[in-house]
Amino acid sequence: MVWKLFAFSTLAVAARDISTIASTPRLPPLVAGNPSGLEMKEARIEPSWIISGEPKARVAEHSRGADGAGATAIWDCTAGHFRWYFAWDETVVILEGSVHVTDADGNQRLLRAGDIALFRAGTWATWQIDTYVKKIAFLRRPFPMVVANAWRVIKSLRGAGRGTGLGG
Repeated sequence: MVWKLFAFSTLAVAARDISTIASTPRLPPLVAGNPSGLEMKEARIEPSWIISGEPKARVAEHSRGADGAGATAIWDCTAGHFRWYFAWDETVVILEGSVHVTDADGNQRLLRAGDIALFRAGTWATWQIDTYVKKIAFLRRPFPMVVANAWRVIKSLRGAGRGTGLGG
């Protein structure tokens, strides 16, 4: 009985998602451009998160997934020391400058141009920017646990790693 309820719930969520995607206006199949060509807008850092300095951040959205669960943006910031909350999974690639990052467990890392890092959704990190940093951010909203578990079951049933090139 539990499996039937689980299967029905999973199918209901999938049907809702498919109908939502089907009703979404067609988006261009390719979105390309140079980060320097995007219009940067002020991205205010929550004042209570600032530890020291007067960091000024800006952001430009590059693209957004049709389902609203992913986005790509360019973000930059001047010198300052602040905490940051990651509401979504965020993979960053540092384009210019550097940042000293300390995670909630106290692990420290210097990220410089060319470095890549993942910040998990629901976590805090402290950012210490000595002069300037510019990053590209790939954001992904995590699935609710019931959907994530259903996805794992589906992957295991069909054989993980087929079709995506990424093992999923």
